[in-house]
Amino acid sequence: MKRNFIISGAIGVLATGLLMSSCNKEVLDRPQLTSFVDDEFWRNETDIRLFANGFYSQYFVGYNSAWGVDYTPVRGYTFSDDLTSVGIQGHFENSVPTSRAATTEGAAWLTQYAGPNWNFAWVRKSNVFINRLENVAQSNLAPEAYNHWLAVARFFRGYEYSRLVSVFGDVPYYNQVIADSDWDLLYKDRDSRGVVMDNVYDDFQFVLANIRTNDGTNVLDRNVAAAFISRFMLFEGTFQHYHGLDPARAKKYLELARDAAEIVMNSGKFSFSSDFRSLFSSDNLTGNDEVIMRRHYDAALTITHHITSYSNGTETMPGNANLVLIKSFICNDGKVWQNSAVADADNFSAGKLALTRDPRFEATFIDKPMATSSTLLYNYKHAPREALNYIGSAYPPAWGSNTNTTDAPVIRLAEVVLNWLEAKAVLAEHMGGAAVTQDDIDRSINAIRSRPLDDAAIAKGVKQTAPLMLTALPVDPARDADVPALIWEIRRERRMEFFSEFARLHDIKRWKKINYMDYSTNPDYFLGVWIDFPAELPAYLSEAREGILQVKKTDGTVVTYDGSNGAEMVGFYVVTNAANRNAFTDRVYMAPIGETQIVEYQERGYTLTQTQGWN
Repeated sequence: MKRNFIISGAIGVLATGLLMSSCNKEVLDRPQLTSFVDDEFWRNETDIRLFANGFYSQYFVGYNSAWGVDYTPVRGYTFSDDLTSVGIQGHFENSVPTSRAATTEGAAWLTQYAGPNWNFAWVRKSNVFINRLENVAQSNLAPEAYNHWLAVARFFRGYEYSRLVSVFGDVPYYNQVIADSDWDLLYKDRDSRGVVMDNVYDDFQFVLANIRTNDGTNVLDRNVAAAFISRFMLFEGTFQHYHGLDPARAKKYLELARDAAEIVMNSGKFSFSSDFRSLFSSDNLTGNDEVIMRRHYDAALTITHHITSYSNGTETMPGNANLVLIKSFICNDGKVWQNSAVADADNFSAGKLALTRDPRFEATFIDKPMATSSTLLYNYKHAPREALNYIGSAYPPAWGSNTNTTDAPVIRLAEVVLNWLEAKAVLAEHMGGAAVTQDDIDRSINAIRSRPLDDAAIAKGVKQTAPLMLTALPVDPARDADVPALIWEIRRERRMEFFSEFARLHDIKRWKKINYMDYSTNPDYFLGVWIDFPAELPAYLSEAREGILQVKKTDGTVVTYDGSNGAEMVGFYVVTNAANRNAFTDRVYMAPIGETQIVEYQERGYTLTQTQGWN
């Protein structure tokens, strides 16, 4: 039976509502979730599947819906060292909030941590799911079906705890439904992240052993689960390693990240047969062999999003790619720009960058300076090329407002193979694992680089990037001294591949590189592309920008427009009034808990420990 993953808020509400509320009086009269007698619902797999569908919009977010921004590219993941905005950069929080908790199943998103609030509603919901399977549904299911659905429920619990741990570190761990009167459990203190993630590890092992290889089209199955497990175990394994927490746990989690990724890679179901832009600008990703799971949108069902409209060239982007990010892109001969033999490799104008860099650059950024970008380099990765034809005129619904209908790749093969390669590289470098081979690189980085180019890119003269060779790794003068050359290149590949998506803030947190967010370390953070204003953007040479508009020459000289020196306005664009964010310390790796939550515990005679460094 084919099933398309099309989510609206109503489906999630319906799935929960079958147990909690409905317009149907029979459902309204059912006991609350803490009761164990709702056995009339858990009759068969159809009932169970409907309940499981209620988790999809929470965990397989894609481009969210309508104006929703949580967990979305472009609009949600806007806090990282890749981006520079006009004025002072967004700060890390500098004090304990009054409250940080939520108890509903609604979205709870912390931009500075790219994860959830202090909210255990979804932990509870997954434990309810597990409880009903064990105590009600088991007698109605064949053993295979029971184990599959238990794996689904445990996957969602592991997913939620992985998110919570990435934000808060230590959190209370619950593997059962807690009664409202059980204060000792309701007000238990935080468990260590190691204890929590060991339980997540056990959940994920069960998932991989029991979830169905195929349960329909575009639904949670073994490959989808394994792909996400590779993400979460890579995060925790590298966090444990680079933050010096627990070497044994780091090794265990990284081995699971590697093994989970191999499940997907060895399935034979996925390949790099699509050009890069098609992954993010297609109305229907069905049949795209790189996409492991997608979220489908349909205007006829009023299931739409707005992410395309923020990539269409017209909508202003308050934060966009800075020169540090630009310089990190590899040239198409496989070398860094300082050592490249590609003609114009040291030319940082938008047009030349599109032709000299890895083709993902041209597929991500418009190849001319755009006034609608804070750095003049405009990210249009999530809009069809055709959308640019409407700049200056009204957009059709598919590319304007919140009526966009491009499909979202929820998770894809490129992430899986890069998770796999990084896990292998860290295991080899630090934990006695087998050395990474050229074949490993060919199956991952070089497979990604071998993606076909679309016709528009070919017509411009864009070229595929040369393969990465283990015996001739790029010599990058920008490489951190504490990062081996191979791991540095894996990190570069992630940065090029996932710009404006989910990864960057998570990556620099797990690598213990939050210092990248301190823009005083590199003046390039305050610069955009190289621009010849008289030739490329003459409208900027206006009276309103006198004394404001600036460019920086290659020798470091800054020229300010004074109304009469337009011919001199050629250089790196200086982002208007750009300044560093407030000073921060390593405590920002983890979020503090709100004062209200700590007081609530105290008032009931319990202790809730504050996050380290936030006391």
